[in-house]
Amino acid sequence: MTTMEVQETATNTPQRQGVLVAPRQRLARQQLQMIDATARDLLDNPGVLCHNLAAVELFRKAGARVDQADGCARVRIPSRIVDEAIDTAPSRIVLGARKPENRLVLDAREPRVRFGTGAETNVWLDVQYDGDAPRFTREPGSIERLRQSAHLCDQLEHVDFFIRNVNIRDATIDARNKDVNQFFNSLNHISKHVQAGLTSLGALDDVIRMGQIVAGGADSFAREPVVSFITCVIKSPLQFVDDTTEKLIEISKRRVPVVISSCPMGGATGPFDELGMVAQINAELLAGITLNQIAAPGAPVLYGAVPVRTRLDNLNDMYAAAEFVHYNVDCAQMARYYGLPCYSTAGVGDASVPGIQATIEKMLTLANVPQAGAQYIHYAFGLLERTNVFCPEQAVLDDAQIDLVKRTLARPAFEDSHRDDVLSLVREIMATDHKTYMYHIPLPSRDRVYARFPLEDEGGALRAAHRRRRELLNNPYDVLSPEIQQDIARRVPNLLHNTK
Repeated sequence: MTTMEVQETATNTPQRQGVLVAPRQRLARQQLQMIDATARDLLDNPGVLCHNLAAVELFRKAGARVDQADGCARVRIPSRIVDEAIDTAPSRIVLGARKPENRLVLDAREPRVRFGTGAETNVWLDVQYDGDAPRFTREPGSIERLRQSAHLCDQLEHVDFFIRNVNIRDATIDARNKDVNQFFNSLNHISKHVQAGLTSLGALDDVIRMGQIVAGGADSFAREPVVSFITCVIKSPLQFVDDTTEKLIEISKRRVPVVISSCPMGGATGPFDELGMVAQINAELLAGITLNQIAAPGAPVLYGAVPVRTRLDNLNDMYAAAEFVHYNVDCAQMARYYGLPCYSTAGVGDASVPGIQATIEKMLTLANVPQAGAQYIHYAFGLLERTNVFCPEQAVLDDAQIDLVKRTLARPAFEDSHRDDVLSLVREIMATDHKTYMYHIPLPSRDRVYARFPLEDEGGALRAAHRRRRELLNNPYDVLSPEIQQDIARRVPNLLHNTK
C-alpha cells in the first residue's frame, strides 16, 4: 500500500484526525543504522538483566543465551529474534473509544500526531482568585478529582486520548480495588480512548471485562479496544522488572494494545551522550517489544520512548531541556525506521505553577517533538513540576497552545484545482477601486484570521483559563448508560458504588 493510500484510508475512517505532519528527519540514514547496530550490540553484550523467570524461559525457548546468577538472569538477545519481533509486530493499531468518532488509527507509515494526557499525579493544583491575584492550593488526588479531570478533558477540543492523570488516593482505595475504580471512573466520564498502567495483575481480566461491556462485547473490544495499557517494564539501564514483566506477558497474551515504556534519565540511568542515550533506550524498547512478540506474535504494541535529562544539582528529571527534544525526536524517527507506532512525550512544565516559565518550557517541546511524526504524544495537558502536579487551568491553557501548534505544523491545504480560483480572485480584486479582499470573499471566523492565543482576557490568560475551566466543569456529565453501569457493577468485583 502506498503512503497516499494509507493516508486516504486513515482519513476515510471515522477517527480523531490530529494533525498530519511532514516528519522532521533529524537523523541521517547512516545515523539510524548506527543507533540500531549499537542497540543490538548492547542486547548481546552486556545483554539485559531479567528478574522474571517466565520471561527468562520465553527468551530461552526463542533462542536467547541465558546466564543465571543470584536469582537474576542475564539474557543476551540475538538480532534474529529482534528481527522476528519487528516483523510480527503490527504497524497499524486501532484504539477504540466510547464514541466511534473518537477512535484513533495509529499507523507507523502515517505521521498523524495525536495529543493526550498522562502521568498519575499525586497533586491536584487548585486555582482560585482573591481579587486580581491567583491563589494556588495543592490538593491530594481522589476519585472525584479524576472524574473532574476526565470530564474536563472530554470537552477540550485537542485532547485525543485520556491517560489517567490523577492518582486516586481515597481512604477506600487499595491495591485490590484501585485498577477497576481508576478505569471505571475514566471510562464513565470521557468518551475518548482510555489508557493506564496496571497496579495489580489480578485486576487485568476485570478491567478487560469492563472494556468489553463498554465496547459492546468481546468481539467489538477485540476489533476496537476502548482501553489499553502502559507497562514500564524496563528499569534503566537494561533491566526487566519482575512484576511489570509479568503484567506485560499476560497483557500480550490477551492481545490488548500495550505500550512498552522506558524512561532513562540522561546522566543518571542513561548516558549524557545523545548516541548513547538513544541507543540505550532503543535497546530497552526492542527488548520489551521482543518479549511482547515472543509471548504473543502479532499482538498490538507501541514503541514507548520517554527519555529525559537529569538535573545534576538535585537529580530531578528535566522535561524542558533542549536535549529532551533531541532524544524524543530521535526516538520517533527510530520507531518509524522499524515500522512501529510511536508513543512519545511533549508538553511537560518543570515549573510548579502556571505562568510564563511553564508556557516557555511546554512550548519548547510542543513546537518541536510533534514535528517528528510520533503518532501518540502523552503528558501534553496540565502537567507541572515535571509530572508531579496536574492543574486543570493549565490543561485549558495547553489545549489552546496545542491548537496553535497543530495549525503551525499542518501541511499546505491547497491542490492544483485551487490555482484557477486564486487567479480569478486576484483579477477580480485588481479590477476594483478599493483593491481590498475582505469585500469579495467570505472571511473565516475571527479565531482563524490569525493564529492568536484564544484565551485573551484583561486579567491575563490564566484568569481566562480559570473562567473556562469553571464553565466546562459545570456542563452536564456525559456518562455511560445506566444499563451499562449496572452490567459493570454486576460483573466486575471491587467497584465502589459512589459513582455519578
